[in-house]
Amino acid sequence: MAGGENVFLFVPNLIGSRLGAMLDMLTDRLSTMCLLLNLALLYPAAAPLFQLSMALDVASHWLHMHCTTLQGGESHKAVGGEVHPLLRLYYGSRPLLFLLCAGNEGFYCCLYLLHFGEGPPVLPGGPGLFRAGLWLGTPLAALKGGLNLLQLGGAARRLAAIDAAQRPKSS
Repeated sequence: MAGGENVFLFVPNLIGSRLGAMLDMLTDRLSTMCLLLNLALLYPAAAPLFQLSMALDVASHWLHMHCTTLQGGESHKAVGGEVHPLLRLYYGSRPLLFLLCAGNEGFYCCLYLLHFGEGPPVLPGGPGLFRAGLWLGTPLAALKGGLNLLQLGGAARRLAAIDAAQRPKSS
């Protein structure tokens, strides 16, 4: 309890503290993981890819968040220092961040819906809405996965630097 208020009843993005950032990160990761687990059941042949996507998503965001916390940062979205330029662009542009996150989740949602049918046709004689959404979301989801790889590598290097700086100097 901070100042007599129950922060656990706040909307995560409005808390504005490290708790809010952590809750935001957890709800995003867990909701995506639940969707990917369902996709692995619906598309067993692709289950290893969904598992890899889950592992990469959780590992990259957790390590990035952990390093940010160790370095005293308030939010994982505030990047600086020696971060890859694409990650700086991603976290520095709210519209781009929203587009890639929505495209990534939209890709998975359309894949889920496509299991049950094509959806209404986008144009007469054209693909269904779910297939068209899948096509539109594919490059966005691929780019988001690439950014996760960059984030994981960058966070691992940051953590190694933190460890090296804290390692006692042998005389």
